[in-house]
Amino acid sequence: MSGIGAMFAAAFGLGVLAWWLGRRKALAFVAAPGGDRIGAVHSLPQYHGAFVAILALLPALVVLAFWGLAGNGLVAAEVLAGLPEGTRPQPGLDQAAFLSEVRGLVRGDYAAAFNPVAEGAAKAWVAVERRYAILFGVAALAVGLMGALWGWTRLRPDFRARSRVERLVMGLLILASLVATLTTFGIVLSLIFESFRFFQMVPITEFLFGLNWSPQTAIRADQVGSSGAFGAVPLFWGTVFIGAIIAMIVAIPLGLMTAIYLTQYSAAGFRKVAKPVLEVLAGVPTVVYGFFAALTVAPAVRDFALSIGISDASSESALAAGMVMGVMIIPFVSSMADDALAAVPASMRDGSLAMGATPSETIRKVLIPAALPGIVGGVLLAVSRAIGETMIVVMAAGMAANLTANPFNSVTTVTAQIVALLTGDQEFDSAKTLSAFALGLVLFLVTLALNIFALSVVKKYREAYD
Repeated sequence: MSGIGAMFAAAFGLGVLAWWLGRRKALAFVAAPGGDRIGAVHSLPQYHGAFVAILALLPALVVLAFWGLAGNGLVAAEVLAGLPEGTRPQPGLDQAAFLSEVRGLVRGDYAAAFNPVAEGAAKAWVAVERRYAILFGVAALAVGLMGALWGWTRLRPDFRARSRVERLVMGLLILASLVATLTTFGIVLSLIFESFRFFQMVPITEFLFGLNWSPQTAIRADQVGSSGAFGAVPLFWGTVFIGAIIAMIVAIPLGLMTAIYLTQYSAAGFRKVAKPVLEVLAGVPTVVYGFFAALTVAPAVRDFALSIGISDASSESALAAGMVMGVMIIPFVSSMADDALAAVPASMRDGSLAMGATPSETIRKVLIPAALPGIVGGVLLAVSRAIGETMIVVMAAGMAANLTANPFNSVTTVTAQIVALLTGDQEFDSAKTLSAFALGLVLFLVTLALNIFALSVVKKYREAYD
């Protein structure tokens, strides 16, 4: 939006000026000859300044936020209303395409207009947008000045500026938490609504218990496969096979042994370096893991399968994707196990050693059983992370919905199919597209249950040793 950055800068400049004026007035209360001293002033000068600054900033930002959200619509409505009656595009796709071309001309994306009417509309757009920007900018500064002036007149030595500021900040924090909470509810409600539409087309029993997944639907009813097949069991099995079986076979032993070594055997200097380096794995983009799986691990797995006589091994396999996914989630398992082992009271370890147990016996029979709830919580959190992974599966496991236990075959997961179903131009009135929401709802419920269970386990563990 033209000038929006300058308007926000002006609003923040007004806030800084309001803070300075409010603080200056509060300092005058303290320095008044024969008058109040710091003990007689309720709040520190910076709280008085913050009170005036908030009253200047909030109204101005509300006006600018409205301009940022509704400005395009207001400008578009006035530009369309100013077009001659015979040249005005029809509502719908024609109007959207026309406005897109006008905005492209304004931004300089097009050297010339495809529609002759768009050239004049682009000039009108610039003029209308400038006028609205000035109008909203002046309105924002005006309400900001009024708020600052009202706040400045309220300042007195006994004014409870600190309480007001803390109350305003608390309100902003509550608003931020409400936005996050309502966003979550919005996501869940959209999944439920679209899934309900899907289950009106496809029986829920077929979706949850069907063994064939082929969501391709034909354009005409007389074509073969026009109804599609929406049995999601192969997708659920692929998700469990890759994310909860193969990946965990890799991640749990390596992560747990890493945590045991770092907490019980390694020198303090080595641990200080190795632990942050290990946790860097959690920050590597998953597409990088996907490239590594597709270009390095998958060919090596296929060559190994062929060398041992498995002739039907696929170049994209569950084993390749699961191994790389397991490496990716090692930091999750290792970090939780590390914290759980470190939180076990030292008296338990020292008592075991004092009774004559070796360090390895102490680890196996004392530390791991005591830290088991925390370790289990970390494993469950890692599983929920693994079953939601997409890029590694798409690039290394393939897109074939196979119900197989052969790790050298190609399989797919729920997340990979959601990507495939919602990629490209889609119509949200077909069972094929709506099935992505049903898959998303099932995945959401599974990961939610895993996270709740994992957090409850960790909570019990913390209550035992904190």
